[in-house]
Amino acid sequence: MNWITTLLGNLTYPAIFLLMLLESTVVPVPSELVVSPAAYHAAGGHLNVWLVILFATIGADVGATINYVAGYYLGRPIIYKFANSRLGHLCLLNQEKVEKSEKYFYDHGVAATLTGRLIPGIRHLISIPAGLSKMPYLKFLLYTTIGAGVWHSILAGLGWYLHSFVPENELNDRLMEYGDYIKWTIIGLVVLAIAYFVIRHYWKKRKQ
Repeated sequence: MNWITTLLGNLTYPAIFLLMLLESTVVPVPSELVVSPAAYHAAGGHLNVWLVILFATIGADVGATINYVAGYYLGRPIIYKFANSRLGHLCLLNQEKVEKSEKYFYDHGVAATLTGRLIPGIRHLISIPAGLSKMPYLKFLLYTTIGAGVWHSILAGLGWYLHSFVPENELNDRLMEYGDYIKWTIIGLVVLAIAYFVIRHYWKKRKQ
């Protein structure tokens, strides 16, 4: 994976696109170490922060589409066989993770492709159950774009903010520190949003 390290050290727009494409498939590329540093450099005038978010989101859409197509056409047996293979394990993938993403999707419906993009451990796999369930592609793409766009905007905001007081040689350490807070905050917000829609649906059904 030395070439990934090289790309991480040279964050151009094509590199951002490619790394986020890989992150949205099964290759373990942390988006926190791509989008936030790119936004950090954008704050220094080396990149445009809006283009960082755009290229990251397009890359995520393409990577998610690859997973969607795999789920749609290959089916569950082949997906699980890959997850349990040596190559799958090298990609930090296993059957338990795929099952977890499937459960999340079926528990929360098609909106899971939006909220799932914000949850660590599910974000890059939520496209597989969307394909397995034959979810309409345009709806899948819309929800994926919104979810990925929100996530990348948060990461970009963090990188831009850190530029004002964090030296570049300390950036990755600070990203890991703040990244944990952001992850748990987002998970909390997603849980609240899901609870709101569940309660709202329950009350509508009760009135009917």
